Amino acid sequence: MAAAVRGLRKSYNESTVLRGVDLDVRRGETLVILGGSGSGKSTLLRCMVGLEIPDAGSVELFGVDVNRAEPHELNALRRRMGMAFQGGALFGSMTVAQNVELPLVEFTNLPPTTRRIVVRIKLGMVGLEDSMHKMPEELSGGMQKRAAFARALALDPEIVFFDEPSAGLDPVTAAGIDALLLKLKQAFEVTLVVVTHELQSAFAIADRMVLIHEGRVLIADEPGVVRQSRDPIVRRFLDRQAVPDDALKFRRFIEDLELSE
Repeated sequence: MAAAVRGLRKSYNESTVLRGVDLDVRRGETLVILGGSGSGKSTLLRCMVGLEIPDAGSVELFGVDVNRAEPHELNALRRRMGMAFQGGALFGSMTVAQNVELPLVEFTNLPPTTRRIVVRIKLGMVGLEDSMHKMPEELSGGMQKRAAFARALALDPEIVFFDEPSAGLDPVTAAGIDALLLKLKQAFEVTLVVVTHELQSAFAIADRMVLIHEGRVLIADEPGVVRQSRDPIVRRFLDRQAVPDDALKFRRFIEDLELSE
């Protein structure tokens, strides 16, 4: 397993967000975590990457307990994983290239010339090589997310976490982001964990899906099984939007989209 979550609980003041979550992430898969607003999916993601400390339970990445690891173990884990935050979370005082280079500066001893080569390669993979010297404010929303993807991939991680990668984008740009995720997974043979509330995106990219409801895992299975679920809560969530009847056709549609804007 790439990751294993057991009995995870998290509260903020009087509000309980996670109520004993159990979850496995298999190596090489794209696991999509679905849920409505306030369901706990983003908190779960933040606990999985070590940005939040759970009240109870455990998170293991590659067999290492994130919350009990020694500093040198955490540094080793951070080299094996990437994180793309909602909205990109690029540093506004740095160019796109400098943002992507930052993990290389923090976690490697590569010389500057080699780092610049790596940055150019990563930005080329997301279609932003011509924008490397721009500031984040000069990029569109979709371009900022792609720059964040390049930064998350800078260290060639084994697992990458994405928080709402297509949120706030128009349908065509969102589909382009989905296409990019599929291409990056194929190119890097990486494990992806994607938090989203966008059903079309979820069914387009997922190998497995997890639906979080009121801090608990309601269902965890392949997209076709989730789509056919008769659980009333699952049905209410799925029926809010049109669920693609043929995920393969939708995958082919987004793969045909150009990544440039």
